Amino acid sequence: MTLQGLHHITAITGDAPRNVDFYARVLGLRMVKKTVNFDAPDVYHLYYGDETGGPGSIMTFFEFPNAARGTAGDGMVHTILWRVGSAEALAFWERRLADEGVATRRDGDRLTFADPEGLAIELVVADDLPDAPLAATASPGIPAEHALQGFHGVRAYASRPERSADLLVTLGFQRREDGVWVTGEGTPRHAELHYDAPPVAVRGRDGGGTIHHVAWSAADDDELARFRVLAAGGGAHPTPIIDRQYFHSVYFREPSGVLFELASRDIGFAVDEPQETLGEALLLPPQHEHLRDRLVDVLTPIQNPRQAVA
Repeated sequence: MTLQGLHHITAITGDAPRNVDFYARVLGLRMVKKTVNFDAPDVYHLYYGDETGGPGSIMTFFEFPNAARGTAGDGMVHTILWRVGSAEALAFWERRLADEGVATRRDGDRLTFADPEGLAIELVVADDLPDAPLAATASPGIPAEHALQGFHGVRAYASRPERSADLLVTLGFQRREDGVWVTGEGTPRHAELHYDAPPVAVRGRDGGGTIHHVAWSAADDDELARFRVLAAGGGAHPTPIIDRQYFHSVYFREPSGVLFELASRDIGFAVDEPQETLGEALLLPPQHEHLRDRLVDVLTPIQNPRQAVA
């Protein structure tokens, strides 16, 4: 039993229209679900990913309109690593982002930049990995061979990363010689967890452009239950299994402070709408369906780029 890499990453935005434009149009991800935060239905929960919304490709955002920009600090994920298939793909993204006015920095087989709210992103050439690419393949202006291919991992700040070692080992992470933690090796999908020294005299603050939590991929409720026992035995304080409609989840903070979620991959985003029209309609969890008329009035109007060009 091992966690098969990342399931999804969830961040915060203060501007849903700009967020949709950047992730769905500029980066070419497919919007696979337009719904609301199950615990705060006045807040959007937007999901982007590959064509099917596959675990390992899903970037999600809560929108708190006009939220101030946050700052990543100790105990927070600060950078998302996405895979691309070749050096040519990196060159493509360097040009495309420059055309969009986005500053980039190229360092060998890596390209770094930030989204409109300052969230750091790093593209990594992963042409020698066995993991199947998880790509959105129908985005205008983005050749399929250059599309983002799913998550490679995350970078987090930790002043004392050694505190996390015992729990990570308990959960099945393996530590490489370079100090990077990896989960899912030997399975269809794996991902890296890097710990970096936090910036001096900078206090972390949640807000636009910051990561709320990272979710690692478990098979189903049976695995979640077993991982929950392992997490508790490793000193964490996991929640019960929670139904998030498209997956089931367990949450806890690891000792360095990062909020972990373990999410099941046995349900998926086509459970309440056809695969062909994922992300086009506002989908509400059953407990909030009675609020639809009010939510349609208060949620920020957004335009799915795929519908705009249809």
